Amino acid sequence: MNQNPNTQRILGGLYGSLVGDALGVPVEFAGREARQKDPVLGMRSYGVHHQKAGTWSDDGSLLLCSVESLVEKGFDAQDMGERFLQWFELGHWAAHGFVFDIGIATRQALLRIREGTPALQAGGRGLYDNGNGSLMRILPVALASLDLGAPEFAERLSQASAITHGHARSQMACVFHGLVVRGLMQGASPQEALANAQADFHRLYADADELGTFRDLLRSDLASQPEIHIHSGGYVMETLTASLWCLLTTSSFSECVLKAVNLGDDTDTTGCVAGGLAGLHYGLDAIPAEWRLTLPRQQDLKSLFSQFEKTLHPALA
Repeated sequence: MNQNPNTQRILGGLYGSLVGDALGVPVEFAGREARQKDPVLGMRSYGVHHQKAGTWSDDGSLLLCSVESLVEKGFDAQDMGERFLQWFELGHWAAHGFVFDIGIATRQALLRIREGTPALQAGGRGLYDNGNGSLMRILPVALASLDLGAPEFAERLSQASAITHGHARSQMACVFHGLVVRGLMQGASPQEALANAQADFHRLYADADELGTFRDLLRSDLASQPEIHIHSGGYVMETLTASLWCLLTTSSFSECVLKAVNLGDDTDTTGCVAGGLAGLHYGLDAIPAEWRLTLPRQQDLKSLFSQFEKTLHPALA
């Protein structure tokens, strides 16, 4: 495809997220040992959720709801939360029109929105509300916020997280991810993007109580950590760390996303987040066409992403 680098990165990030999610859906919850014995090498049919090959999960659906909200309303947390509720109740932006998977914290937050709680107050704020359910959908908000200064950028991503995950740790994880996204969109290498994100993050949160939680992500040697030290469950810090580690330790989109899925456990979300980052870095054309074309709703995706990409030109000028 003959596209400019920004378009390649944007579409790579969006399609890459969905592809990574779909690669992980059939093997979600199985541990690393199962993947070592039977590694995922491409799209699979059925599996744990009994879905067709290419089916994205709640991760992809909420990411797509986020894109649609940003296209139609700009950043409006209430509108975004209500679209998430449409997905939950009506299958809006589900791959096949119905919901087959949802995280506990996200479900609780959406029930609060249904009952009238403002979206910005809906996300749980307890220590055990730090699953990866806001991180998995934050990429479009980061892409739509690139023209903001660092404090405003951080506040925007924190608000987007708070719709379902309101604890400071989840909000800060989304900001950290967003800072890496910013670097990748500027053409930095993964290592450069991470180093710049670490410096910006430290400046933003130098006095934050949660800063110590991020010590592993603030290390300069993340890429040299052995796989045994990389965990891939549903905890937000595990997903963020594993996704970045996969990006840093591979040299192609396919290698990155398959490495992420084959870590096991929360395979769809690790695949989704790693796939989004790898798609930004390597671009749309680096995603195997047979994977991308396995995704359902091809025309819907093309139309939505085209509209979204057009809204971003001012931010990327």
